[in-house]
Amino acid sequence: MAVAHLNDFALGWFTPVLAYAASVTGSLFGLLCTVRAQQFRSSGQHVRWLLLAALAIGGTGIWLMHFSAMMGFGVRGSVVRYGILLTGGSAIVAVVVVGCGLFIVGYGEPTRKKVIWGGVFTGLGIAGMHYMGMAGMRVHGEISYSVPLVAASLLIAIVAATVALWFTVSLRTPAALTAAALIMGIAVCGMHYTGMAALRVRLVPDAQTVTGVDPISFMVPVIVVAFIILTVLLLAVITGPTTEDVEIRNQLFERPPSAFSPVDLLTGPQMPHAQSGQHGPYDQPGPHDQSGQQPGQHRTHHN
Repeated sequence: MAVAHLNDFALGWFTPVLAYAASVTGSLFGLLCTVRAQQFRSSGQHVRWLLLAALAIGGTGIWLMHFSAMMGFGVRGSVVRYGILLTGGSAIVAVVVVGCGLFIVGYGEPTRKKVIWGGVFTGLGIAGMHYMGMAGMRVHGEISYSVPLVAASLLIAIVAATVALWFTVSLRTPAALTAAALIMGIAVCGMHYTGMAALRVRLVPDAQTVTGVDPISFMVPVIVVAFIILTVLLLAVITGPTTEDVEIRNQLFERPPSAFSPVDLLTGPQMPHAQSGQHGPYDQPGPHDQSGQQPGQHRTHHN
């Protein structure tokens, strides 16, 4: 069996540039969502923003990057097809493992231990997503991998995931988030192409017909789903509450239930009711006479 020539750039620089753009875009949206999640103290809103972040980073920043790069992959002497189950399943794995990592570091006080363990778990999951997707690839031949390069791709994935999780809990400014997204894009693409460099294909001339979906046909539904996801993320970030809105909401959320009343929302908090024999701020006597009677009232004289 002859060793096949593999080409990761069969379509030129279009696919690597597209893959990097997808990774940066997903990473940036994900970081923006984690910033919003940190602003909320109510568990419901916090969870929703973390889920959106997992969808952005895992679905767009990692899986869409992976599939975009695979559009430019070719094997000389063989067609390349993809199984729907493993390829689609790898997308779910990417979102789930990133979500788990975000929840590990996103609840309670972020610590170095949380970031490291979350990075190891997420990095191994990302690498698993990559090789699960590769297992869904079908060619006229036998696929094997270089163990040292696989180990290198695992290490890159763990480091990239750890740094990404650290970014999610430490960065807040737009410039820092943009720079972090650019770095995350480089790291994720580096992991992908290191994993691809580990691939080996030995052609089998009398192999059966390759079954599966061709990359171009697969790309159409992927683009549609990616467009929907990015639109949802964009609308969520644009229409989401500002920092001032969140601060006001957090103040209301932290107040005891007894402090809320219809008057609060219009005129501010009321003072506690005056005790017997005392005047509250809204019960101060006006132009009373010394007996406490209002002007115009007449005393009753007793003989």
